[in-house]
Amino acid sequence: MNSVDIRHIVFDIGKVLIHYDPNLPFSRLIPDESERNWFFANVCTSDWNIEQDRGRSWQEAEALLIRDYPDRADHIRAFRRHWHEMVPHAYAETVGIMEGLSADGWDVTMLTNFASDTFREAQKLYPFLTLPRGVTVSGDVRLIKPDRAIYQTHARTFGLDPGATLFIDDSPANVEGARAAGWHAVQFTDPDKLKRDLAAYGVQPSDHAAPSLIAADAP
Repeated sequence: MNSVDIRHIVFDIGKVLIHYDPNLPFSRLIPDESERNWFFANVCTSDWNIEQDRGRSWQEAEALLIRDYPDRADHIRAFRRHWHEMVPHAYAETVGIMEGLSADGWDVTMLTNFASDTFREAQKLYPFLTLPRGVTVSGDVRLIKPDRAIYQTHARTFGLDPGATLFIDDSPANVEGARAAGWHAVQFTDPDKLKRDLAAYGVQPSDHAAPSLIAADAP
């Protein structure tokens, strides 16, 4: 891989730079585990949530569910209301890698499946999300990973050469989507593996590693 001329590095955000877990507030709101699992499997499902990442408003999303589950209205509205609790800390070692790459002059951008409003909230909680040259937010462009169109949109927006672009994402489907768009891509599992993957592409970030967690600022 050292023969590949990587000039652009693109980071995913959720579960790569910041932690995300809807169970964090809902373990308090719905203490019974079986009931909570039912709620996420049938009401506020992943498929429902991804449509907000695709650009659907929270107002519309909540109304759709409340129509079918009126007795769950409070819990449905709680998903957005308590969203900040779902992102309690950043992965400091990965953030350090990203900052080191930027400091060394690498062209760093971000590509994320994120609702527009919660992404702006995340930037306030985690100011390092404003450091890269730019970001494509799925909720803004109404496209979503792993659809090829969002990778093409990102490359066009930021002037990236797909064959010289390396993408980092925790989702195997999103990694494959990037490869289908002509990018190089690696799956993130932990910072040490990421460092090895970068090195395999001839990329050696400066050591900006910090403690293992960066807590969010209070909302």
